[in-house]
Amino acid sequence: MKVLVVGNGGREHALAWKLLQSKKIEQIVCVPGNGGTASMECCQNIPLAVDDFEGISKLALEKDISVVVVGPEVPLAMGITDYLQSKGLMVFGPSKAGAQIEASKAWAKALMQEAGIPTAKAAVFTEATAAKSYIKSQGAPIVVKADGLAAGKGVTVAQTLAEAEDAIDAIFQGQFGSAGNFVVIEECLLGQEVSVLALTDGLTIRPLLPAQDHKRIGDGDTGDNTGGMGAYAPAPIATPELMARVQIEVLEKAIALLRTKGIDYRGVLYAGLMVSADGDFKVLEFNCRFGDPETQVILPLLETPLEDLILACIQQRLAEMPPIAWKKGAAATVVAASGGYPGEYEKGQVIAGIKEAEASGAKVFHAGTKLNEPQQILTDGGRVLNVTGLGENFQQAIAQAYAGIKHIHFSGVYYRRDIGHRVLSPKS
Repeated sequence: MKVLVVGNGGREHALAWKLLQSKKIEQIVCVPGNGGTASMECCQNIPLAVDDFEGISKLALEKDISVVVVGPEVPLAMGITDYLQSKGLMVFGPSKAGAQIEASKAWAKALMQEAGIPTAKAAVFTEATAAKSYIKSQGAPIVVKADGLAAGKGVTVAQTLAEAEDAIDAIFQGQFGSAGNFVVIEECLLGQEVSVLALTDGLTIRPLLPAQDHKRIGDGDTGDNTGGMGAYAPAPIATPELMARVQIEVLEKAIALLRTKGIDYRGVLYAGLMVSADGDFKVLEFNCRFGDPETQVILPLLETPLEDLILACIQQRLAEMPPIAWKKGAAATVVAASGGYPGEYEKGQVIAGIKEAEASGAKVFHAGTKLNEPQQILTDGGRVLNVTGLGENFQQAIAQAYAGIKHIHFSGVYYRRDIGHRVLSPKS
């Protein structure tokens, strides 16, 4: 098999890495890929934009690609699956209609409410005055979200009314582009967030291991929201009992309602949950793709060949597959970010220590990197590297990730020192 992976982040490097572990995979083509995918055997980067559907289609047909796996949400929301399928290609990822579940928080909220999926109380607004009037009636803390895609940065958990009003102004004044045409305002839920990524063929849906992301830039979960500064799996707060409820009350309800709406959803359905102190949960959001950096801790623990699961979803035979098999133990990843992220940051910094990090036992997934001749890796994004550790338990996995990241050096490098603090100190 030849597989084309669309995207250039840590998630896509992890997907390519995992697929290449199979003897069935002859070659991976990454569009556009990054410094990590450029450095792997049997993997080729092609510098096409993720929204160049015509170029990707021609490339896939020229290279006799068996399956296209779409990583990021933006091309999915733009309809890449529909376009490539119209050219006779097999694609892993939902259609444009299905991708609305991430592309519009308002649409997803309405779907959850119609399906009876437990979720936070919310209201949707198209102008600032009404939105501000609503938050005054509700009080703080309160959550303000840009409706559309904002690279994980369009959410403000406002602790005061003034902070909420500033967030509303920022969204309607265009900080997040077209994502700010609507504002979704939600009640603020307390607890721990859990990411439940599930694979579906539109009829059957099977969850992967639950993971916990660390979205805030600073230690102690402080500062601005980011695309994710680290993660670990399996998240112990998502007990077998809770996961059984999520299967029935969230995943199966969502797929059933999508089907009744005529949406044939095949790919990843990712439910972001808030789990309260008493073990109950509500859905914060849905995403239409593999999580990043959750993928970088889930795939290293996956035993079942990834390509078998992907093909089962595309060919609508997931129900025939045996239970998904997992390695024992735990995984943790720490993100090495550019100084200034999630705000402005410099690109083009020389990265040192990747080989040393991997020699220490960690796996380094590239995110915002590029390969510069001669064989020099440079920073090319806000989240630069994901240093992943494995172990028999969380202590070992986290220790291995941090032992690895200590070798990473580039100008302005920043990473959190407390990834996994909740499993190391459960009361935190």
